[in-house]
Amino acid sequence: MRLFCLSLICAILFSCSIHTEKVVQTPSSDWNEEKQLAINSTHESPRMQYKLIQSKFKSKADVQKYATRDMNGFSESDYLRLMPFIYEQDIPTIQNHVKKGNLTYENLAKWYIHRIIKFESNPETALHAIICLNENAIKMAKYKDANKSENDHPIYGMPILLKDNINASGCATTAGAIVLAANQTDEASIVSNLKKKGAVILGKANLSEWAYYFCDGCPLGYSAVGGQTLNPYGRFVFETGGSSAGSGVAMAANYAVAAVGTETAGSIISPSSQNSIVGLKPTVGLLSRTGIVPISSTLDTPGPMTRSVIDNAIMLSGMAGKDKKDPVTNLAPIGIDFISELENIDITQLRLGANTVFLERDSLYKKTVEMLKMKGATVIEYTPDKIGLEGFIDVLNYDMQRDLPAYFENYAGTEIDDMSLADVIEYNNQDSLLRAPYGQGRFIASRDDKTSDSAIDSIKSRLEEVTRAHYTPHIEKHNLDAILSINNYESAIAALAKYPCLSMPMGYTPTGEPKAMTFIGQRFKEKELLQIGRAFEKAFDLRRTPKGY
Repeated sequence: MRLFCLSLICAILFSCSIHTEKVVQTPSSDWNEEKQLAINSTHESPRMQYKLIQSKFKSKADVQKYATRDMNGFSESDYLRLMPFIYEQDIPTIQNHVKKGNLTYENLAKWYIHRIIKFESNPETALHAIICLNENAIKMAKYKDANKSENDHPIYGMPILLKDNINASGCATTAGAIVLAANQTDEASIVSNLKKKGAVILGKANLSEWAYYFCDGCPLGYSAVGGQTLNPYGRFVFETGGSSAGSGVAMAANYAVAAVGTETAGSIISPSSQNSIVGLKPTVGLLSRTGIVPISSTLDTPGPMTRSVIDNAIMLSGMAGKDKKDPVTNLAPIGIDFISELENIDITQLRLGANTVFLERDSLYKKTVEMLKMKGATVIEYTPDKIGLEGFIDVLNYDMQRDLPAYFENYAGTEIDDMSLADVIEYNNQDSLLRAPYGQGRFIASRDDKTSDSAIDSIKSRLEEVTRAHYTPHIEKHNLDAILSINNYESAIAALAKYPCLSMPMGYTPTGEPKAMTFIGQRFKEKELLQIGRAFEKAFDLRRTPKGY
């Protein structure tokens, strides 16, 4: 069931104690990529049967070449000394350490850069989660130290990673594709909002190339620029989820304070679930999409990916804001305080809907539902009707044909020519082994899709109606605060309904693979979802760090 939902719904359709010991830096002499690829060739999941691991286009040296320029002798002893103030700490705690003088924003940025290089330089620990480190990150952090009165938002001075389909200065925006390797751009609207509030952009995270609407059945977390992202809970064993794979992996591995992902249908919730972090897919319209490489203007949205609910709320607050260039943001309510009332809901106040199909088929879901009941939550069991999503692919193909060229025309850098989908396909065909080793089946299907303008409007209206009907009657009949789901099993349905989702760590399978409880709410109910998530987090504290990271 999980593989069906992950691959066909969200991927194809759209997809702790402090460790102070020093990680061994010297790889064993017999480690090599070919040996690992041979091992993975027998993996039970075809998507885990990799063709390559390290990018053949961009080396680790290329990723790190500017990062150490301003480190000024920051050492392993500095890293270990500062670890208790940073590792696994939430934003308010880190800010308190800065206030007390235990830490500076410069220290913070250097600590994360040191940690990234420490793990990513060793092929036995590398997760291939980072595409670019911002050469200006440490300078930005120094400025924050010198100008602390400039802004009182809690995101101030915090090093943030962006999925590499989000425009930002200091790193090219590649979407993982070689054709965009020189795509130096202005800031996406959400990045401008974060920076105005004082965030430090640490760099760019790897992703499933073109947000996993490129190749067909290929590994999650693979891109030609970034290579194959790996899951720290089981390198070469568990999928990373996609398409915001690098953002999810980086959060699990403590590579930044917080990260930004993007989702069409599952691309935040999937990697958040697979990496045991907190991921929020907001209602389309709450956050601007301006300056983000698109799949579908109908369904695309950025969203925060963090290790705690408070950090998620802080990130959402930092990104939110109207955008004249993205009219859909006019639909969003204004002036919502996502942070100060986060603790206002107790778990005993919650009314939640539990899917009987999942209760029958998933023991961890059933166990967690029983735990919620024991803690005093009211849980109403319901059985949803079967739902068909015919026409979903047509929506994505139709939008991609139009939205991607619009990005090239309006938001790509000056080095990037205006291109059609067909132009990108032809470019990749010139060296397919390097640029498209898993093919480009979804691009080709999108290019060849002939759905008409009149037909697409009807399809979109019908899909929104049937998907809302999948949830709304149960929510209204039982006065539910949220629907309880698993991982990204229902991400496509929620996306088409324009409903937000919050993924929370729910525990681990017997093999150690993370699994998430996903809360689905109604449109623009992100504040309430975060309050529910915080109540769940306080009651159970189910997240565990990956061994060795």
